[in-house]
Amino acid sequence: MAGMTYARKRLRALVMFFLGAALLMGGSRSSEAVLFYSTGDPSFNTNAPTGSLTNSGWQWQGVWQSAYLGTAIASNFFITARHLNGKVGDVFTFGGVSYTTTALYTTGGVDLAVWQVNGSFPTWAPLYGRSDELGRSFVVIGRGTLRGAEVVVDGELKGWRWGSGSGLWRWGENEVAEVLSYGGYGSLLYATFDAGAGVNECDLSVGDSGGGLFIKDGETWKLAGINFAVDGNFNTTNSGNGFSAAIFDAGGLWYGSAGNWTYITNQSYDIPTGFYATRISSNRSWIESIIIPEPATLWLAAAAWPLLLARRGRRR
Repeated sequence: MAGMTYARKRLRALVMFFLGAALLMGGSRSSEAVLFYSTGDPSFNTNAPTGSLTNSGWQWQGVWQSAYLGTAIASNFFITARHLNGKVGDVFTFGGVSYTTTALYTTGGVDLAVWQVNGSFPTWAPLYGRSDELGRSFVVIGRGTLRGAEVVVDGELKGWRWGSGSGLWRWGENEVAEVLSYGGYGSLLYATFDAGAGVNECDLSVGDSGGGLFIKDGETWKLAGINFAVDGNFNTTNSGNGFSAAIFDAGGLWYGSAGNWTYITNQSYDIPTGFYATRISSNRSWIESIIIPEPATLWLAAAAWPLLLARRGRRR
């Protein structure tokens, strides 16, 4: 509906929270979660997806900064959210093996960080390069935890506050509702938290930064986004600091931050909020310029091979 689209745009114009605790706008938060509409079960979706979602990205995730996720994208490179920071020499754990970072690559106005490591990953994710993400379903992965207290307005359930964190990996599903640009952070994929959209319908929370968002291209799942931010903050009144929550209907709530609350008119339909991921397809050329060797390097390697064979021949 047109009214729903207007409401979403109005919400995004106010406040947006980074999903990494270090740079959370409006104050620090202690928990992290992939949150679900269907259940608050802490063990839900804590194992790799199966069936039609087999190999949908779980196998390419590793642990960065001991708390967040990153995605292997080449034999010795992984990608994560830039705002999680870190330094050369820090460790990325992948498949139970620790890899030391040796170099960092970033680019202006995009919340992406490509890290090089020593050693070689046994597997890595292909990059999504098509510009057809709008309307596509996806699998998203983060550090799953508990769903918090209910958010209720006039007896109606609106969503759930962020709960306490355990650091478990969890995966969920959603679809790309919009492709947009926001506040100088480049092109983003936006998904909404919708009531009754499916058993795996999810929202994100602080701590999910850096996790991967994967879209199936033909028979292959590919990395299409890196978890970045979420709509927030919310309140049931127009005073105080408010709270962070996964909200599937913002109607009747206040939105913004302390001293700058805006009332969201209650409607006959749900007004879902959502989350953002930095788009891979619009940054693929930059990423590949880092992870794919320059042609000159390949030529030199090829040229050296016959010379090596000649030297070996002379030694016989």
